[in-house]
Amino acid sequence: MISPEIYLERMFSFAREAGGIALDLVGHSDPGFKKDHSIITLADKAISKLARDKLGDFLQKPGHILIDEEDPGSIEYLDQKRLDQSSFIWAVDPIDGTRLYANRMPLFGISIGLIKDLKPWLGVVYFPMLKELFYCDGAEAYFVQDAFGPNQTKTRIVPLDEELSARSLFFCNDTFFDKFFCDTKDFHIMIHACAVVNLCWPAIGRGVGCFLKCHLWDFAGSWPIIRRAGFDLRRVSDGRVLDRVEADLFNREPLSWHMKEYYLISSERNFRQILSKIGRRTPC
Repeated sequence: MISPEIYLERMFSFAREAGGIALDLVGHSDPGFKKDHSIITLADKAISKLARDKLGDFLQKPGHILIDEEDPGSIEYLDQKRLDQSSFIWAVDPIDGTRLYANRMPLFGISIGLIKDLKPWLGVVYFPMLKELFYCDGAEAYFVQDAFGPNQTKTRIVPLDEELSARSLFFCNDTFFDKFFCDTKDFHIMIHACAVVNLCWPAIGRGVGCFLKCHLWDFAGSWPIIRRAGFDLRRVSDGRVLDRVEADLFNREPLSWHMKEYYLISSERNFRQILSKIGRRTPC
């Protein structure tokens, strides 16, 4: 049985090298479009290849699978029997916030999560331009400044549970207002168009939570981190906490591994209060 430290060290190594690739290519990333009209860059492709190279020895072992945004073959694992046979699910988002990256903006991240027995376990999220890193070692979560640098400092993440006020920031994706409206007198909405920003920043008090409907790889690295900060992914329709991977929770088409429903990420105390301020738009 390999210790979590061995897995985590490989995840750090991947994040550090992937960050270097992203920074090297940011000025000439050659952005293009995939079939679903999402953006892909040279960095996405290079970091996806790096993930397979770095994790190759683990992926050869029984029970290990990789779900990578840039690998169309990942859809083969979207089957509950296949998932039940997988003791370890590696989920990688080579560049989260690709639109921001393609426009040379700093709010993009590199995310890698390791899900054990279908539950969140280890996670690393790295923001190369900000030199900030978030990670969970399976027991605790940490925020690192000047990550991989000579003045690196590490702070343990603890639950903050900020009371909602006019100072509070709540994060949404860029399509939120297409289907929802929000009474923002008690807090203010900010849109970054980057899932790992929306998830990780509240863990250190840079917001009170977020609203999302995304792919598994978008939240897998952040998932164990935010749970140590007292946040959960609660389904908007019924408040159910997402605490394990289940195939039925994700679509196969047109976007594989995309959540079927919306989730609100917050502390338990703030969930109902935030949800009470959000309503669905009536179709015209």
